[in-house]
Amino acid sequence: MTTPTAPERSRVRVPFWDNARFLCVSLVVIGHAIQRLTADSDNALIVYLFVYAFHMPAFAIISGYFSKPGAPGERQMRKVITDIVVPYVIMESIWTLVKWLAKGSTDVNPTQPSWTLWFLLALGIFRLVLPYLSLLRWPLLWAVVLSVGVGYFSNVDSTFSLSRTIGILPFFVLGWKLKEWGLVELWRGAERLLWWVRAGAVATFGVWLICVVVFIDQFRAMKLQQWFFYDDSYESLGGDPWWSGVLRLGFILLAVVLSAAFFALVPRSDTWMTRLGQATMYVYLLHSFVLYPLRETGLLQGEHASGAWLGGMILAGAAISIVLASDPVRRFFRPIIEPRPHWLFLRDDALPRRESRTDPTGARRR
Repeated sequence: MTTPTAPERSRVRVPFWDNARFLCVSLVVIGHAIQRLTADSDNALIVYLFVYAFHMPAFAIISGYFSKPGAPGERQMRKVITDIVVPYVIMESIWTLVKWLAKGSTDVNPTQPSWTLWFLLALGIFRLVLPYLSLLRWPLLWAVVLSVGVGYFSNVDSTFSLSRTIGILPFFVLGWKLKEWGLVELWRGAERLLWWVRAGAVATFGVWLICVVVFIDQFRAMKLQQWFFYDDSYESLGGDPWWSGVLRLGFILLAVVLSAAFFALVPRSDTWMTRLGQATMYVYLLHSFVLYPLRETGLLQGEHASGAWLGGMILAGAAISIVLASDPVRRFFRPIIEPRPHWLFLRDDALPRRESRTDPTGARRR
């Protein structure tokens, strides 16, 4: 048997990452599915806070792991346009039409991302700033300083999702550094520690769940879910400026610990979800259209905020994730999720005609 070369090794699929992507995006869908229930149900808020403490940070870590810190070449710059800018324009246009049909809204403002589209913009901004951060000493420290510091400026808002992008920047940079440090590869080879580490991960999640259950009244009063969005300024969150930065730093550390526990529990072998994990962006960008009617009709409030509805919406969120990651959905929606606007480029004849092999989260496309 011959030893694979470096390029061949780089093309070998790693089921761990596809499994992690699918689990992350499924948690996103479940979180959005139960969000309306949290207003009238403590049980729903418990699940919501349990998930929101780490699921988007984990998503950002995955995206950072597959990002390159070097100066972008012509192909990389083209991918920012084809994989992020064009899909954003398409999806934002669709959302503008949906809101006009549903509410008669004529407020067209592409600088304010609709619902889930903020993360698509964030990925684009991450790719633009990473080459500069990689030139600095202690880039992870600088990312944390920016995340904590941006909360003190109320004039940095959701325009182009800038406040939220800076807020979760440390997780993206952490993902990039994890690849540089080789820690994930060490974990994948640590068979002897597997069960011990996973037992510790379960215990970590258990402690967090107990904290959420015990302090749910206090967490509701302080609107903890808003802190987990990394979006609003400390002033708008009602925090006293001098200690609010410390609080955000604590939430960053909490998210890192919970994300580590999450990755420790992700299956490392090929499973039923591995193939679905290659359709991350389809699930992420399309699920909001499925959930929008339920959220806007008021069906998930009041008497419908029961345990049965909570369980039903969790199962529905999981089912939506599976369906949207299926091959028929991918084939039908490929023109808007993975557009190929060759006509847009001045020097398209000098660039490869084949489609990009990875999506914005690093998932290798089929």
